Amino acid sequence: MSLRESINGTTLGDRILLILLLLVSLLGIIFVKEVLPRSEEVIIEVDGKPSYRYPLDADRAIEVKSSAGHLTVEIKGRMVRVIHASCPNRLCEAQGWIQSGAIICLPNRISVIVGSRGEQKDKRVDAITG
Repeated sequence: MSLRESINGTTLGDRILLILLLLVSLLGIIFVKEVLPRSEEVIIEVDGKPSYRYPLDADRAIEVKSSAGHLTVEIKGRMVRVIHASCPNRLCEAQGWIQSGAIICLPNRISVIVGSRGEQKDKRVDAITG
């Protein structure tokens, strides 16, 4: 069955439902981007403990050492990446630039987190728990 036959086999109600679902999905994406707070800092955890905090808007390269190894983190243009790691597989390097979330290097026991972690400045309900 071709795409044309599938489209011709739908009713007007099916087409309206599809358009409504697409609109709701797009509005959901826009809503989430507006509601969630914008990340303002990079937190680097070494051996499970927060060790460094840097603003996301200041470009720099940081050498981070742990008990298991080391890596170099670059902050540039409100994005973060690992540019060198001493671990064998270097998956953290392959992850590339991120604007939110985390880069975790398990062999070196180092986490690079964009945004705040653990500390809540505002105890109100947020987009995730609400």
